[in-house]
Amino acid sequence: MKELSLNILDIAENSTKAKAELINIEIIENSDTLIIKISDNGIGMNAETLLSVTDPFYTTRTTRKVGMGIPLFRFAAEQTGGNLTISSRHIDEHPTNHGTIVSATFNKNHIDFTPLGDIVSTLVTMIQGHPMTDYVFTHRIGDGLISLDTREMRAVLDGLPLDTYEVLCWVKENLTEQYKAL
Repeated sequence: MKELSLNILDIAENSTKAKAELINIEIIENSDTLIIKISDNGIGMNAETLLSVTDPFYTTRTTRKVGMGIPLFRFAAEQTGGNLTISSRHIDEHPTNHGTIVSATFNKNHIDFTPLGDIVSTLVTMIQGHPMTDYVFTHRIGDGLISLDTREMRAVLDGLPLDTYEVLCWVKENLTEQYKAL
């Protein structure tokens, strides 16, 4: 993928398919390193699936026989000297504390570093595509912080759906202003 934000979108989509009600996206960035951590409270993966998920010839989809999202994300991290880790707790084994955590570390100074890309549009797309899912987004850049929590938005919106045009415009404007303020 040409932007890491597209990998984030792909993993968040997997989380929604795993019935996650809450998806946390945390990005920590300094001059040398970029860390992306995506966690959810979906049904999780069993041990067998967890071992196979980084294999490009493994997928749970029935429409094609390959699943490239996680393998490409891992490759993007490893080609910079970074890494990718995945942990998961399946609902059958952990009925009250289940979900998946995907974490990738990138060396930003490496020639093969893939840029983060348009994270604002990615977040708007996620909210528009899955308005019933809650998202907590934080992006730490040095001492600065950009954040968005749809649970807080729901409390203020008093029942107005998150995929309403005006709400999506506000999300885009709010995040864009936060990035500009850094």
